[in-house]
Amino acid sequence: MKNLRLKAARAGKDLSQDDLAKAVGVSRQTINAIEKGDYNPTINLCISICHVLGKTLDELFWDEVEV
Repeated sequence: MKNLRLKAARAGKDLSQDDLAKAVGVSRQTINAIEKGDYNPTINLCISICHVLGKTLDELFWDEVEV
């Protein structure tokens, strides 16, 4: 599933995929794969992305699941 929340948050900070990748220590391709839903990042990478974008894990990575 695409991560449009991540893409929107990145764009909201006026960061390119490359800018975000450099800030968290991964490749641009990794950020692209996360946004496309082709890669599930580690919790540590999720936390790093959240710190750079000023968002919480819930805001960027958790889907609401009805029980």
